[in-house]
Amino acid sequence: MATTTIRSLADTGSFTAYRADPEGTARGAIVVIQEVFGVNEGIRRKCDYWASKGYVTFAPDLFWRIEPGIELDPDLPDQFQRGLDLFGKFDQDKGIEDIEATIRAARAATGGKVGVTGYCLGGRLAYMTAARTDSDASVGYYAVGIDGLLNEKHAIARPLMLHIAGDDGFVPPAVQAKMHEGLDDHPRVTLHDYPGEDHGFATEMGKRRSEAAAQLADSRTEAFFAEHIG
Repeated sequence: MATTTIRSLADTGSFTAYRADPEGTARGAIVVIQEVFGVNEGIRRKCDYWASKGYVTFAPDLFWRIEPGIELDPDLPDQFQRGLDLFGKFDQDKGIEDIEATIRAARAATGGKVGVTGYCLGGRLAYMTAARTDSDASVGYYAVGIDGLLNEKHAIARPLMLHIAGDDGFVPPAVQAKMHEGLDDHPRVTLHDYPGEDHGFATEMGKRRSEAAAQLADSRTEAFFAEHIG
């Protein structure tokens, strides 16, 4: 695997990021934000996909302060549960700092614009990244707990897209309704609903993937980045 090392913003340590490079001149860069399962094969496949579309792509190891190199399989119950446990231990503010450090590295690598896309925990962090960093465009898939972050929506100055699974056990209907109530009129935010789909429907591999919905969501993301990143 191709990896790169990135210094933390506070220069208190460094972490690795999986890196995938396109053939030829890059259109820009994409930062892929992990689920609670670490930078596993599914996340690396996401990076490879974006590289095939012409973007230099990075997936930072956001759990490095807990334990570097965590890779979990969500289809295995004990590893799924460990991922949930890691969510509780994870410092999200430090995670945003690490994403910002990765955005800077990505921008330096291409000299162009940088987009961010994240899943589950990463979807939540993508929203936070849109509000707290200078990412040029951000996309969150089945982001959790956005209703508790709506007080940050005023800080979203660049385009943000959120994909919402309609039958998401981690994002119940009441939370989805609050997301729409709080964000539908935001000029920089686009929400897409996927009725009947469950959390994790756009994973690259495993039992959670729902093919038609995943392809639809990814096509929307691809067009979104083509418009806003290059």
